[in-house]
Amino acid sequence: MTTIATSTEHDDAPDLPRLPFPRAGVLTISPLYARLREAGPVTRVRTPAGDVAWLATRYEEAKALFADRRLGRSHPRPEEAPRVSDAGVMSGPSGDHEHEDADHTAMRRLLTPAFSAKRMRRLHDRVAELAEGLVDDLVAGGSPADLHAAFSVPLPIFVICELLGVPVADRAYFKGLSERMATLTGDDPAVARAEFERYTASLADAKRAEPGEDVISDLVAAQADDPRLTDTRVAELTAGLLFAGHETTVNRLSLGVVLLLVNPEVRDRLVADPAGSVDGVVEEVLRLAEPGGMGLLRYAHEDVTVGEGDDRVTIPRGDAVMIVTSAANRDDGAFDDADRFDMDRSPNPHLSFGHGPHFCIGASLARTELRVGLTTLFSRLPGLRLAVDPESLTLHTERLTGGLDRLPVTW
Repeated sequence: MTTIATSTEHDDAPDLPRLPFPRAGVLTISPLYARLREAGPVTRVRTPAGDVAWLATRYEEAKALFADRRLGRSHPRPEEAPRVSDAGVMSGPSGDHEHEDADHTAMRRLLTPAFSAKRMRRLHDRVAELAEGLVDDLVAGGSPADLHAAFSVPLPIFVICELLGVPVADRAYFKGLSERMATLTGDDPAVARAEFERYTASLADAKRAEPGEDVISDLVAAQADDPRLTDTRVAELTAGLLFAGHETTVNRLSLGVVLLLVNPEVRDRLVADPAGSVDGVVEEVLRLAEPGGMGLLRYAHEDVTVGEGDDRVTIPRGDAVMIVTSAANRDDGAFDDADRFDMDRSPNPHLSFGHGPHFCIGASLARTELRVGLTTLFSRLPGLRLAVDPESLTLHTERLTGGLDRLPVTW
């Protein structure tokens, strides 16, 4: 039997669990995700904004929904779309519903060369140079130190600045805008988003006057052949790339360090054989490190049925769907002993970069930064250890992207 829930039924569901769910520590996810996974292929929840969304927590359904072209980021009636939060990113529908597929294809065709695995291999030495310099500064400052502020934050920011052609001197400014934009409640996230796009529009203007070998210059040059790539769209794309290009890697670097420090046998293998072990370490960090946890937002462009037999559920057209990769990545139906950090796990088909046509274009960049960052840290500081009890570490639950507040370490 197929279950169909209408929008009216959504409004009459006052007792639904409400995101974000509480978690016991920075290395865990809420136990409620496991209960929801058992309850059905998708389940209804309330978002921080108070609207109803479908939550996908099982691996197979999450993977299928990522690849399902009946889901998208746009909405047929944006003014009626369920919203996640007040954040300036991933809080509601985005893009032109009529042209979403064409716009997405054009954007990937334009950006793929800049973020290709081949280009990331060429970038490797520059990332290593930046990482070495940050460790030099860390050591010079003495221990204990806040590794999050001294290493995890600046490394991805320096890299994305070089890749996009953003002045490194502006890093504190756009980092502050990013954090304000990701805040879940209030009016300020929208104010920060508007300011962020004015800032990226000014960057694009500078590249029109003096282009360089960078992504913003590529976007500006592409405008000559694509009338839909307006100045506003360039500013939006640049803001999205600058935000996503550093925020998620910053947070996973810090949580990756914590995962290694509470799994000393894994840390010891990385120290002893960095080249032979770092790839396995990075994939498990990507699978298990969860800075935020609410999921990636999509909208049903037509009715979508998921599940089988009596478990089937139909998601009506226009409903919001949140695909929770952290829950899917800990599904024991897809991963043996899913909560364990196993650097020898093979294959490791985690969904941290999504799946299908929207697979994260920055996956190679994130992997490069994690490989180089973790290898450099533990090669230079093999005695690195937490300076506090891991249970005292806290996440930014007020922000969509989450992340650690600080990471005190010594060596």
